Amino acid sequence: MQGFNKADSVHYDALLHGCIELAADLDALIVPLLDRELGQISPIEHGCMWIGAYEFLKCPDVPWRVVLNECIELAKDFGGTDGHKYVNAVLNGIAPRLRTVEVEADRAAKA
Repeated sequence: MQGFNKADSVHYDALLHGCIELAADLDALIVPLLDRELGQISPIEHGCMWIGAYEFLKCPDVPWRVVLNECIELAKDFGGTDGHKYVNAVLNGIAPRLRTVEVEADRAAKA
């Protein structure tokens, strides 16, 4: 992939292996927020949701808004026409549970 040499390979490896190792836990966070069966979600959207949920859980150094934005951009680039909107909705549902303090601080600052 063009530009991959600029990527953080350590973070990439952590995402790849972490999402595989924690797949069931990540799905447990995702499934309650879906409006259809998990098997009906596109693999791209599912992967973007896994990445977001994993980073919310295991990468506290990455701000929640950055996680959200990166996952939405991945879904826009590689997913279906409006898949990014679905990824956005699901991750916005997960973020307040996993990054409570950070999300509440952002919301309070905007108020």
